[in-house]
Amino acid sequence: MKRFFLILMCLLTFTTATLSASELYLLPEDSKKALSTLLKSIDHSKKSIKIMIYNFTHKKIAKRLKVAAKRGVKVEIIFDQRNSAKDKKRSMFYYLAKYKNIFVYKLRGKYIKKQDRYGIMHLKSAVFDHKRVIFGSANWTYSAFGKNYEMLYVEDDYAVAKKFEKYFRQLKQKSTPFK
Repeated sequence: MKRFFLILMCLLTFTTATLSASELYLLPEDSKKALSTLLKSIDHSKKSIKIMIYNFTHKKIAKRLKVAAKRGVKVEIIFDQRNSAKDKKRSMFYYLAKYKNIFVYKLRGKYIKKQDRYGIMHLKSAVFDHKRVIFGSANWTYSAFGKNYEMLYVEDDYAVAKKFEKYFRQLKQKSTPFK
């Protein structure tokens, strides 16, 4: 019986040490750890990845999303409409939009009547399998993960994930397919 409780305690200690409920990364100091966590989250996703991102030029992240989609994970991305016209060579939206199981949408910001212009879709967040959320100030660019002062927060919380997913659905209804 003592041995059983010792094994159980070891397992509980290991589980709580490896499955963090939340994690904060401050970039550029924590860039390698933050990128690794993001890539592992993509790699371990089994059902869905919902992304709201302003700018996305990081090829390594895009390639992992492509692999996830090939394994059957539904990948959905909403980005700011103005980004569809600029930087076509580096933008990963063009690269990803052509693959099966990857759905890319563009969203125009709200109209600002007093300034006669549109706002921007400036979110930087992703929801993995309805339970993990990664969000912060960092776009998915090489500069964000290597040069800029940014933050990335990881939260493993079903309720928080559902709130992000609800907002994702609202924005998706206002979006247009990108292709």
